[in-house]
Amino acid sequence: MAKNPAKNVVRSLQADNAIIEGFPGVTFGIHLCRGGKPGAHRRSGSYETIAEQMFNTLRHHRFLLEYDTERAGGFEPLRFVPKGKIVVLGLLSTKESNLEAENQLKRRIEEASNYLPLEQLALSPACGFGGGPTSGRRMDEKQQWAKLELVQKVAADIWG
Repeated sequence: MAKNPAKNVVRSLQADNAIIEGFPGVTFGIHLCRGGKPGAHRRSGSYETIAEQMFNTLRHHRFLLEYDTERAGGFEPLRFVPKGKIVVLGLLSTKESNLEAENQLKRRIEEASNYLPLEQLALSPACGFGGGPTSGRRMDEKQQWAKLELVQKVAADIWG
C-alpha cells in the first residue's frame, strides 16, 4: 500500500480534533516536536507546507512551535494563524546550555510579529528539558532555571 502524506495529514488533524472534542472551557495546545536528540531530528524545514491547513483545521487554542534552530525556517507560516489562536514561539534551546541573548530573542519576536500580532504570540523554551540519558542533552538544573528566568524577563518586557 502506497503512503499518501496528504491523506495522513488530514487523518491526523481529524484525530487530534476528535481527542479534544467535548471539553468546553478547557484550553488545548499542541506541540510540534522536531526531535531533540542531536543527529536524530524528526523534522526539518519550514512549517509552510502544513501551516494553513493545520492552523485552520485544528481546534487547539495554542500552537507550541520550535524555532530555536534554523531547521524551522522563517516566521512566514504564522500568517495563516486565525484570530483567537496563540502561537508559542519556542525560541530558547533546550538542547544547548548557552543562554540566548535577550536582545536577540526580542528581535526574533518582533520579526514574528510581522506575520502575527504580538497579542497572539507567546514565548517559551523550544521543548522540554528532559530526555533521559540517551537524549544527548547536557544541561544542569541551574542552566534550565536561567533559561526559564530569561523567558519570564523577556515576556514581561514585551507583554507586560
